[in-house]
Amino acid sequence: MTPELLTPEQFRAHFPILRTKTYLASCSQGALSDALAGALATFQASLLEYGNPWAIWVDEVERAREAFAELIGASPGEIAIVSCASEGAFQVASGQDWDVRPGLVTTDLEFPSVAQVWLAQRSRGAQVRFAEPSGYASLIDSSCSLVSAPLNTYAHGQRFPVEEIVETAHRHGARVVVDAYQGLGVAPLDVRELGCDYLISGALKYLLGVPGIAFLYVREGLTHAVDPVLTGWFGQRDTFAFDPRDLTFASGAKRFQTGSPPVIAAYGATAGLSMLARTDPVERRDHVAALVAYLHDSLVEAGEELGSPAEPSARGPQVALRDKEPAALAGFLASRGVIASPRGQLLRVAFHYYNSVDDADAFLAGLSEYRRRAGVGSREW
Repeated sequence: MTPELLTPEQFRAHFPILRTKTYLASCSQGALSDALAGALATFQASLLEYGNPWAIWVDEVERAREAFAELIGASPGEIAIVSCASEGAFQVASGQDWDVRPGLVTTDLEFPSVAQVWLAQRSRGAQVRFAEPSGYASLIDSSCSLVSAPLNTYAHGQRFPVEEIVETAHRHGARVVVDAYQGLGVAPLDVRELGCDYLISGALKYLLGVPGIAFLYVREGLTHAVDPVLTGWFGQRDTFAFDPRDLTFASGAKRFQTGSPPVIAAYGATAGLSMLARTDPVERRDHVAALVAYLHDSLVEAGEELGSPAEPSARGPQVALRDKEPAALAGFLASRGVIASPRGQLLRVAFHYYNSVDDADAFLAGLSEYRRRAGVGSREW
């Protein structure tokens, strides 16, 4: 029997921090759920009971792989377990032959850790070009091997026209890698519909896990001119052959794996993904979009300057507020139990399915108090 899907209020009840704080920092770290706390306790219990339960741990890693594959509409064989998005990006980049097609198109709005992986490929012959969100078409041509685009930007949540970018890239014979870290878990996503060749995301933000694990989707059937140069025993066809003279890569995405997997993070990922599986993806998206619209409109009405898109269809799960001292503002809000995430000249206010209008109002009230104390005009919310 299929369990009944959770409403936002029912979902919220599984996150203890929300009983005492207004948590609006999912763009940095998802809130701790009771499922996640239980999973971490289960990992600890496995150490206490068995000491060295590698068979149990490997099964948990496989459950995380399967749950992520289900979330994005892929098969488990298309998913590699990696430690972080940077590692996933490196595995994608290292498989390209830049001598044949040196072009690599990215954007200034790429998360720096990923963009820096692309820049490091210049030593192998890659020619990196930077595009505006709407300007990819002018930079993609037959010299391109790879095109990289975030699903949503890390700084202000802007939704990129990924579908158009994929279509343009494929028309020129280039592959597309999507960094979905800042949207996946809120917005529904199906890699078959999206059409991308690679997709990277990690567990700690909207997937409601912990740091230490990320997932690399590699579309089935892709071949690579260059074998992985970063590898290890979990990237081999026979993980437990223990033959130091043999290098035979696994089939599918697993060939991009390296050493021992991040077991404790896999427990966290499985817990977070299991929580998301108890919700309706469309309802998650619509609930978060309504909260983003409410806060965006309230801030605009108050005369605040925003860095996030004005067009609703281009918005992600966060509102980015411009401020001279975002870290100071974040600190003031935190002292009042409102947790947001500063980045550069922006304060990011990120919503998840567990948030409510009351959370947005608590942020607005804290901001109003901060502006009054600083002697800056701000309306009363």
